[in-house]
Amino acid sequence: MFYALLAGFAASCVAGFLLPVTAADLAQPPVAVRAAALGIVILGTLVAVSLHEWAHAAVAYRGGDTSVAGKGYLTLDFRRYSDPLLSIGMPVLFLLLGALPLPGGAVWINQGALRSRWWRTAVSLAGSAMNLLVGLLAALVVGSGVLGREHPVLTGALAYLALIMFGVAILNLLPIPGLDGYGALEPHLPRGVQRALGSLRPFGLWIILGLMLLGFFGFIWTAASFLTQLLGVDPRWIGVGAVLASVRG
Repeated sequence: MFYALLAGFAASCVAGFLLPVTAADLAQPPVAVRAAALGIVILGTLVAVSLHEWAHAAVAYRGGDTSVAGKGYLTLDFRRYSDPLLSIGMPVLFLLLGALPLPGGAVWINQGALRSRWWRTAVSLAGSAMNLLVGLLAALVVGSGVLGREHPVLTGALAYLALIMFGVAILNLLPIPGLDGYGALEPHLPRGVQRALGSLRPFGLWIILGLMLLGFFGFIWTAASFLTQLLGVDPRWIGVGAVLASVRG
């Protein structure tokens, strides 16, 4: 399944590279252009989600939790995740709504099997590190200028994908119960604090959604945009990608 996602992403990139596009198409994208851009962004995001969850499991395996192998988490097949609907369906829904595609479900790690609290921290950080890596690769391709202006669909979609990946990583690293940022910090907190904050974990997703709706996470887009520009991505390409990959209009 992972290789099918990867093949679909590659095919979308080829289509984005080959499609002839006029200036008018960038303002009012025809179906083929929109489909290629959506394929790059959505399938690229799903590939990143699979890699995110696999990274958690791979580091956990190295850290002592060998049960992840028996659960199939090391196969990169998202159908093995604890909840494919939350791990895959939720990110796609968020993405189509114009929000950050944060996964809800995740691989189940036996924290007690890990050799130390530092391994618990490493397991939590591994997923966001994978998002940063995907974003870095996409940004470097665009920032290098190798695609030029002759392939605006591929350039714009990859620029937008890089922005999304950086945004997801930044959001996921916030110290909110239920996010990887808190998971990395939790092993080093006093027991009493762990118990108090742990009681909020079931409500973590609702806290995040509430803060998003109230506009408290605007800095995430700003920080993600700063990272893409730092890597040489022209913000205008991000705008192009956002228009092409939009499901509205």
